[in-house]
Amino acid sequence: MELGRAICKIGGMNHADRIARIRIQLDDWQPAIWRRVEVPLTATLKALHDVIQAAMPFDDYHLFEFRADGKRYAIPDPEWDSLRDRTYSAKTMRLGTLVDRGITQLAYTYDFGDDWRHTITIEAIADADPTVEYPSYIGGAGRGPPEDVGGIPGFELFLDAIADPKHEQHRELKRWHGRPFDRAQVDDGEVRARIGKLARRRALGKAGFEKNRRQTG
Repeated sequence: MELGRAICKIGGMNHADRIARIRIQLDDWQPAIWRRVEVPLTATLKALHDVIQAAMPFDDYHLFEFRADGKRYAIPDPEWDSLRDRTYSAKTMRLGTLVDRGITQLAYTYDFGDDWRHTITIEAIADADPTVEYPSYIGGAGRGPPEDVGGIPGFELFLDAIADPKHEQHRELKRWHGRPFDRAQVDDGEVRARIGKLARRRALGKAGFEKNRRQTG
């Protein structure tokens, strides 16, 4: 469904019955490195962060933030708030709430040292498929950067060195990474497995909630 129409129709509808199709794209890099996923509208921004980590993939070693509608969403830190702008909790802000406000794009930054900036685009809103466990991975292009490679400049150096056996840092970086790296190849199997773990965790949480509701109802 076209996004504008879908958002207009979403008011009053149970977010549990709806999903967002989302494109995740690494900024400042060509050819584009991107992933497409489907995420429940009930997901918090912290849950969306977990999906992004699984999809790129990263290892969730560092801090992150989302920016949308002029606000910062992350894990609140009094020290940050005292020095910079106010932080709203990514653990309580739900994707559906932002969609209801008409927001279709978010900025996401992971690791303030390497400074991996991404554009998160909500491409469509649709009914959830009852046969699918969410979040789900749709596809993507381009191998994501290794953790702690040194940001965009470090990634450029890494790719040059890995591709050229005569490069002075070829052996060092090959040993540092520890496995083959094909810049054009997404490891779909790894991404599906990692997002599948998130989906199973969500399914178990839903089952536990329903069981508790029945027992206390």
